[in-house]
Amino acid sequence: MELRHLRYFVAVAAAQSVTKAAAHLGMQQPPLSQQIRDLERELGVELFQRTPRSVRLNDAGRVFLADAQAILAAADDAVVRVRRAAQGQLGRLVVGYTSSAALHPLVPRILRAFREGYPQVALDVREHATDGLFRAVRAEEMDAAFVRAPAERFAPLHAITLAEEAVVVALPRGHRLSTATDALALEELATEEFVLYRSPDGPGILDVLSAACHRAGFAPRAVATVPRLLSAAAMVAAGQGVAIVPMALQSLHRESVVYRTLDPASAFTIPLTLIWRDAPSGSPLAHFVALAKDD
Repeated sequence: MELRHLRYFVAVAAAQSVTKAAAHLGMQQPPLSQQIRDLERELGVELFQRTPRSVRLNDAGRVFLADAQAILAAADDAVVRVRRAAQGQLGRLVVGYTSSAALHPLVPRILRAFREGYPQVALDVREHATDGLFRAVRAEEMDAAFVRAPAERFAPLHAITLAEEAVVVALPRGHRLSTATDALALEELATEEFVLYRSPDGPGILDVLSAACHRAGFAPRAVATVPRLLSAAAMVAAGQGVAIVPMALQSLHRESVVYRTLDPASAFTIPLTLIWRDAPSGSPLAHFVALAKDD
């Protein structure tokens, strides 16, 4: 039994005439009659009550019609789904992010645009530290991830810097520098105790910060190390020390933390980077990467 047999059967049942069904199908009446007889012979039952003027379903035919229609509908749906899958419109995409990356407006914007553009792709979003994301993408447990480290740190994966974000100084409220109105020079923090980022959890960020402090003539002294930028803001709120964080984090702990900008001579940026594994052409991942690049 083939799908064409079911299509012929459904057409004859709907027309209640082999001749009319043949005209609808664009074929001759004798071959269609033969196909219906072959189907009945294979099933071992007659499906129609035949008269000189018409053919009508019998009880067995009515039962078989419902199943035949369901099978044909499922087959048609399978064709549509496999074509959509081949075009990257179906499937599953696993995207990771660090907690601080999620605060950058680009990240939710890209995720939302992908959901709207590819609603039938299941989007699985997970939070993790930078090193864990790198290892997950490299092991193909994730497809892509948003991180806060320079793109060159992630070979052999693909990587692109989506944005460079200015940093601000996070100070405990009441700190000696928290009430000044002018931008801070980085050297003003030379004697401060810093909440720093633990490597390899924050690869790249510590390098950028250390290089900026070195240019200002000092090495930052760590009072605590944390795996995430959000944790640094929390430690500052607790009065543990000062931290330098991306500008997107300055909405956090406003009751306990004062955020100050750096002067032009001291200012530097922290990247927002997208990393991803190999993306087959036309895959959901390829569409996601293209969307992120175009944003």
